[in-house]
Amino acid sequence: MSPTNRAALVLVALALAAPFVASWLILLAVVALLAATAADALLVARSPKVKRVTPLVLVRGRPVGLQLGLEPPVRGRVRLRQPVGPDLRLVPGEAEGALDGELTPRRRGRHPLPPAAVRVRGPLSLGQWTHTVGPELDVRVYPDLPGARRIATSVRQGRFREEGRRTRGPLGLGTDFETLREYAPDDDIRQVNWLATARFGRPISNQFRVERDREVICVIDCGRLSAAPVGAATRLDLALDAAVAVAAVAEELGDRCGAIAFDAQVRRIVPPRRNGTQRLVDALFDLEPTPVESDYERAFVEIQRAKRAFVLILTDLIEPAAARPLLEALPVLTRRHAVTIASVSDPDLAGYVEQEPQNAREVYRLSATLEVLADRGVAAAQLRHAGGEVIEARPEALPAACVSAYLRAKRRARL
Repeated sequence: MSPTNRAALVLVALALAAPFVASWLILLAVVALLAATAADALLVARSPKVKRVTPLVLVRGRPVGLQLGLEPPVRGRVRLRQPVGPDLRLVPGEAEGALDGELTPRRRGRHPLPPAAVRVRGPLSLGQWTHTVGPELDVRVYPDLPGARRIATSVRQGRFREEGRRTRGPLGLGTDFETLREYAPDDDIRQVNWLATARFGRPISNQFRVERDREVICVIDCGRLSAAPVGAATRLDLALDAAVAVAAVAEELGDRCGAIAFDAQVRRIVPPRRNGTQRLVDALFDLEPTPVESDYERAFVEIQRAKRAFVLILTDLIEPAAARPLLEALPVLTRRHAVTIASVSDPDLAGYVEQEPQNAREVYRLSATLEVLADRGVAAAQLRHAGGEVIEARPEALPAACVSAYLRAKRRARL
């Protein structure tokens, strides 16, 4: 219970009038004001019922609606407020009568959504009562699962376009022969059956069946390099978006997908299984970077037990010295598995290279940028020489680039 601004103004007015009015009248007025304020607040002392509507599973960076409303309506003026933690943003955070806001999660993981606060003024607007209403909710913030589903749908419908390549109709070639069919304009020349074409006198293509039940393993580096910011996200955020996209496409194609998250030790293991995208997301969505060096060899020991698979390593390539632990451990995998190392390219570095320097400071910055890019190129070349495919992509293009690498491995029967 507390007085309102109106009660405070009345009390100030009485204090100003005290030199000109009898003291007993001032005292009587103060007692009457306090009594009216207490009575006004007691009229709204009963805690109201609040209906809070918001999804409890969110996607990082994507706003959703949050509504607060009273049921039934309460006597007096009501102001609603929904407090949120630093990893959630609500606009507006409070409103009169009813709240219709936009809730945007800034980080993945589990975040508490505290109870709503309701401040009710009495009919005289002299007293008010603040209530804490409703339970504390546990909000889960996922990686970009809707974006992953869109990529999987485009693959199924033959609309997925690899960067720098034209589309070729429905998904890939496969290697298991199924039947003969009429040649279609989007068919790859390798599909043409020349003997059947000569026999029938018209172009005939081989129809291949896309292989199923292959294994895909996403290896996610959670060490200190994964904490580097890229725009509003971290490298680990973007790596998880890419892993979820690959898992969704693998589910669409009938392959089994699993994951290993590691830093100095193995932190999470998701065994490969069919239709496992949601299980992978539930297991990995609350991962956070740790300030330690990553032990690739320890993580790769877990993969050695698996049968031949497409292994996607999501890490950061800075320079040859930082990539040396990965380079030393990589041959263990490349002897048996199809390995792709995926990394996010820094858009700021690309911007520095494209700008013409205007002063000495920008010249030094450009020189440092070129040195960093050259070191990354050397590290990538060494990894390719060790048998891995290396891809670097812009933050927004990393999921599609990883899916392209996976589809290429299927098309070439490398897994």
